[in-house]
Amino acid sequence: AMDHDRNKTLLLELQRAAGTGNDRCADCGRPDPAWASYKLGIFICLHCSGIHRNLPGITRVKSLRLDFWENDLIEFMKSHGNLCAKAKYEAKVPPYYYIPHSSDSLVLREQWIRAKYEREEFVATRVCQDPCTAGSREGLLWKLGPGRKQFHKRQFLLSAREGLMKYYGKDSRGPKAVISVESLNAMFQELKIGHAHGLQITYNTDGQTRNLFVYHESGKEIVDWFNAIRAARYHYLRTAFPDVPEHELIPRITRNFVKEGYMEKTGPKHKEAFRERWFSLDSQERTLMYFKDQLDEFAQGQIFIGGRDEGYEVRPRLPMGVHVKKRKPVITLVTPGREFVFLCDNDRTQKEWIDALDAVISQ
Repeated sequence: AMDHDRNKTLLLELQRAAGTGNDRCADCGRPDPAWASYKLGIFICLHCSGIHRNLPGITRVKSLRLDFWENDLIEFMKSHGNLCAKAKYEAKVPPYYYIPHSSDSLVLREQWIRAKYEREEFVATRVCQDPCTAGSREGLLWKLGPGRKQFHKRQFLLSAREGLMKYYGKDSRGPKAVISVESLNAMFQELKIGHAHGLQITYNTDGQTRNLFVYHESGKEIVDWFNAIRAARYHYLRTAFPDVPEHELIPRITRNFVKEGYMEKTGPKHKEAFRERWFSLDSQERTLMYFKDQLDEFAQGQIFIGGRDEGYEVRPRLPMGVHVKKRKPVITLVTPGREFVFLCDNDRTQKEWIDALDAVISQ
């Protein structure tokens, strides 16, 4: 038992040791990882340990606090650690490749772990793919049809060289849409799409944002599509903005909405009935879009959000002289042309929306 306790203490000291990178999960960066892979010599969080359990030939996990650790395993952990594994397994991660955070969807985190340790895609001996070839891909994806009822298999084609993405209908007589990589974006949306591999693709057409909702049965396949879109975007941005430093370019490859959800809105006179709408806030484009249904192809409207010095403001109360029958938390978004009034279901939602809108106004 004394050995056991001493080993626990050693492990926890190792996890906290400065300069080892062991104080954060080796795979998603979550602080204070409570698990470890004693085959790879890394410290990981509970969520990532669940993914490691599915790769028994490559990695084996134990809890730092609950499991018994033999002396030789402690020695192995000592001579390895997160930075050591990163140097080996992440030697050649392409700049466009999306490295997931702890808050990202399971499919992204699982494929990152598999790509690193199972397929060894980023070890030093691998030849790096240039973004032009990495950003070219074709294949079938399940795409949500116009009635929002069914998904249909559709052929998709992406070419970084041409700077285009296309998809085809049932009859392959020319593409249904030709999308410029310039306005292309993609984000994982499992809850909204109702599929663990659900991907929302957006692009601009005639000044409007258009949504496509797709998935693939294979987690690897959908994450490969996502990173191919990122490679094509990276190639475009690198070419269009040759002088922009890498660290500024990377966050602009693809983006998630900073906040989404239902609120009720009324019309410009503030006397119309309140109707429930789905809102998506895009901080990079400084746009708040609203939809009748969260899976609509086009927004019903979009509101540009400028800066505070241009007269934009968000308030937790109704505009002067406006009265509402419903007793619900209120948000007034003040723009130079109009004051938009929204109702939220509860105080928490109201606060989250106010904070998110305020951040865009302040940026």
